[in-house]
Amino acid sequence: MIFVVECRPEAEPHAWFAFDDADFARKVCAGDALQPWEVWDCSSVRELLDLMDETPEAPGVAERFPALCELGRRSGWDTPLYRADHLTGRGAYRPEPVTLLGACVAALAAREGEVRVYPAEPLALAAIDAPDPLYDAPGGWRARMALREQLIATEVLADGY
Repeated sequence: MIFVVECRPEAEPHAWFAFDDADFARKVCAGDALQPWEVWDCSSVRELLDLMDETPEAPGVAERFPALCELGRRSGWDTPLYRADHLTGRGAYRPEPVTLLGACVAALAAREGEVRVYPAEPLALAAIDAPDPLYDAPGGWRARMALREQLIATEVLADGY
């Protein structure tokens, strides 16, 4: 499970969880200003052209889609390309891998306020007692308590700890 603590201005700290990367992405994208494929995507140039009913071999495709065709020539038509607008800028596809988890963490971090993401239960459990500027700041105990309550609700932590 993935655990998240969000501390947004003018709101009480809120903790929530996701079962896995796909569930995390769905939940993050539901509250993001960008479309899901802008938060994270992995496609080849051939697949992107196919979305427009084009192929790299089609006559005049280089004139209609010069940037895509140049990217295809440089990186290969079937090379996986990654898009993560919160990390790499709007609309940029790059061959350097970006994980779905990393792109979604960046989407959360781009929002106002502070966020903590714990991609595994042991990390979330350790965070309950670990020093953290967010939790140790005045009033930060509310964020730590939100995480604790979420861990109890998901039965990761025994009630009474």
